[in-house]
Amino acid sequence: MQMFKRLIADERGGEVLEYALIAGLIVVAAIAVITTVGQKVLAKWNPVNSGL
Repeated sequence: MQMFKRLIADERGGEVLEYALIAGLIVVAAIAVITTVGQKVLAKWNPVNSGL
C-alpha cells in the first residue's frame, strides 16, 4: 500500500507527459498542413500529368 501512495505522490513524470502532449500536437498540426498542401499540389499536378 505504501508503494501505491508513493507512486501517486511522485511528480517526476509530469514534464515527460507535457513534452509528449506538445509533440502530439505538433504531429497533428503537421499532418493537417501536409494534407492541405498535398491536395493543392495534387490539383496542380493532375493537369500537367494529363497533358503529358
